[in-house]
Amino acid sequence: MDSLSSLADGRGPWFVGWGTLALINAGLAQGKNRSGLLWFLLSLPFGPLATLVLVLLPKVRGKMF
Repeated sequence: MDSLSSLADGRGPWFVGWGTLALINAGLAQGKNRSGLLWFLLSLPFGPLATLVLVLLPKVRGKMF
């Protein structure tokens, strides 16, 4: 089975949506002063669960000095 046939059977948009969610989570994490790369990688296997955790976490405060 080639890569084009996997897109033709309807699984392609699902992977695109999951990847988009991972990118959104990375941006959301950076907005909360957290590691975007770490949250991107966490979002690949955990998807919406990682989004929920990230939304519920408070913003990290900057260092005072």
